[in-house]
Amino acid sequence: MTRSSSTAVDREPLHPPVQEASGGPAATAPAADRILSAAFSAFVEEGYTGASTLRIATRAKVSKRELYALFGNKLGILRACIALRAQRMQPPEPPPTPRDPKELEATLTAFGTRLLEEITHPSVVAVHSLAVAESARAPEIGRELDQVRRQVHASVVEWLARAQAAGLLRPGDPQALATDFLGLLMGDLMVRLMQRVAERPTARQARRAAGRTAAAFVRIHGSA
Repeated sequence: MTRSSSTAVDREPLHPPVQEASGGPAATAPAADRILSAAFSAFVEEGYTGASTLRIATRAKVSKRELYALFGNKLGILRACIALRAQRMQPPEPPPTPRDPKELEATLTAFGTRLLEEITHPSVVAVHSLAVAESARAPEIGRELDQVRRQVHASVVEWLARAQAAGLLRPGDPQALATDFLGLLMGDLMVRLMQRVAERPTARQARRAAGRTAAAFVRIHGSA
């Protein structure tokens, strides 16, 4: 991707940054939000195994007792960080079953755009990089990310199965169809972002890429 002007999507952090000085917005934010923000920063800076709960609690201006009460342990914090972003990858409401090929393509474009914008967010790329770097010492990071991948895949499978039932897609395994769509959409973009040899797509670029993917998918698998 070529570099272009930033968008609101580009600037949005996973969590608001925690201010370590006394007072300020971070001091009045809900404790759970402060913990997630502090934890994410610590994970990226120090690694999952290197970031202690004491360090996270100190940065979040909470006690370790409060941290454990809210999240149980460090893995619970990590899961909450990942789950928060994973929720944003899903549409606010399940998309309706398309009535014709035009609606099918439009819905695939909208979903693909949302997924590209969220999955290429710098915080998501950072967590993927963290999973690779900590794969030997903390394989649970990779397992949590794989769970998110399975959830996204399952939502695509369910919707494509409905499109098949409506006669808009050829018969076949909806699991394989979902894999095809997501593969066409993402390609090797995540790897290239992690290697810092590609730029995050802007909102406009994400819409165009999703539109191309949707059109190609419907040409290949559409019933017409």
